[in-house]
Amino acid sequence: MKQCEDSGQEEEVTGLVCQESDLKDGEMKEVSVGDQKVLLVRTQGQYSAVGNKCSHYNAPLIKGVLVGDRVRCPFHGACFNVKTGDIEDYPGLDSLPRHKVTCLNVTKRVKDMCERLPDVKETIVLVGGGPASLVCAETLRQNSFQGRIIIVTKDAVPPFDKPKLSKALNLDSSSILLRPSDFYQQHGIEVWTEKEVVAVNPADRCVKMSDGSLQHYNQLLISTGCRARPLSCPGSNLNGVKLLQSHKDANDIHNSCIGQRAVVIGASFIGMEVAAYLSNKAASVAVVGTSRYPFERSLGLEIGKMSMQEQNVKFYMNNEVTEIKGEDGKVKEVLLKNGTVLQADVVIAGIGVIPNSDFLAGSEVEVNSRKSVIVDKFMKTNVTDVFSAGDITSFPLTIRGDQRVNVGHWQMSHAQGRVAALNMMNKPTKLESVPFFWTMLLGKSIRYTGYGEGYTEIIFKGKVEEKKFLAFYIKEEVVVAAASMMFDPAVARIAELMAAGQILTKAQVQ
Repeated sequence: MKQCEDSGQEEEVTGLVCQESDLKDGEMKEVSVGDQKVLLVRTQGQYSAVGNKCSHYNAPLIKGVLVGDRVRCPFHGACFNVKTGDIEDYPGLDSLPRHKVTCLNVTKRVKDMCERLPDVKETIVLVGGGPASLVCAETLRQNSFQGRIIIVTKDAVPPFDKPKLSKALNLDSSSILLRPSDFYQQHGIEVWTEKEVVAVNPADRCVKMSDGSLQHYNQLLISTGCRARPLSCPGSNLNGVKLLQSHKDANDIHNSCIGQRAVVIGASFIGMEVAAYLSNKAASVAVVGTSRYPFERSLGLEIGKMSMQEQNVKFYMNNEVTEIKGEDGKVKEVLLKNGTVLQADVVIAGIGVIPNSDFLAGSEVEVNSRKSVIVDKFMKTNVTDVFSAGDITSFPLTIRGDQRVNVGHWQMSHAQGRVAALNMMNKPTKLESVPFFWTMLLGKSIRYTGYGEGYTEIIFKGKVEEKKFLAFYIKEEVVVAAASMMFDPAVARIAELMAAGQILTKAQVQ
């Protein structure tokens, strides 16, 4: 079998990569042509070739899972159509380079987008600078929307890769932008940074900015995400008490903690990632949590115990902060409920989030008791032409029988942004995406898929103490979620089973 590069004026590259008999239906093979690699796939007797690396973080797709015409990345769960190269589930923005078996392209591929036409007067306003807004904007252009698109964000920079903030606090902002600035100019997408929407008036179809200006819309996306929950104990307003919300916050925490005594309040995913990052940079790192072990509720007792092996981090669990004491207005000590006193120069709070929905008061947009915006499977709110996507939403989750949930996963925000855009374009599309999440523990990645709330049992394959395992979360004799470490591509495979509507039972995994 040959592959060649056919790109207009560029030199053609050919090479014998394999025999046709080398690949059976449903199989993938990473092949080389010249000094480049391609993922060669055979499905239903036909061969296709796409880029070999996931467009999100360049994970090798050969280690992923192929189901039908779709390959799922083993690391973070992004899915691509192996015939078209199109991204079909997230995270990530770009599709794979698509080739016929005689074509090779070694760069990422942005799906074709239409141009902005000044004569088209329709305006779509996207409130929030996260992936939901960005994917919504791109999907609109990919589906022939030629009107005005405005992304409004409180951030000082355009949409960026926020999950990286808690894993590497000292990154330069330019290195984590999801798209370069000229991308927005090229595709006629306006990005208003350091702007805040403070009110929505559906009757007049306009939003009000903090500076008092008004912006008309024909359709509106609410994707303002969540903010870090602040501490409420005495002393929480002292200098040295930090929240991680923006790129600026991340840099500030990094600079403030070098060689200093850091206390992280909250054994959340964010709190634990920050503690791990600071473990070889701060003079000391302490984590205070209210449960017996970190992640005890979400990942279980065994994984929680393992997470406490983080070097140079001391844990104070089954505890809580009663007061932060200071000197000359700056943090000095953290007092715990059991009487322990922790010396501290910096305190970082990771105790959960609050949906950014306060600006919707009086708009008639429905929110639940937790202030999440209520949407249907089409990402529509109860107000005509007002959609919502991302961490701020409460939505029906297909794999749980349309149980209404709030899932703050990066991947899900991408998917919801796409679904919202398609429905704005009158292309009825339901949200069917399966939650996929990742975090770092002890220098290794944890993959997680499904929705495990309410699980009653965990079945393990492998050994947690060896940091190589697959965990099945069971509820009512059915697998509702799975997590793994060093067990790829197991979680990606389970995500594909869930996406196909297949039920994995307790008996099957025992």
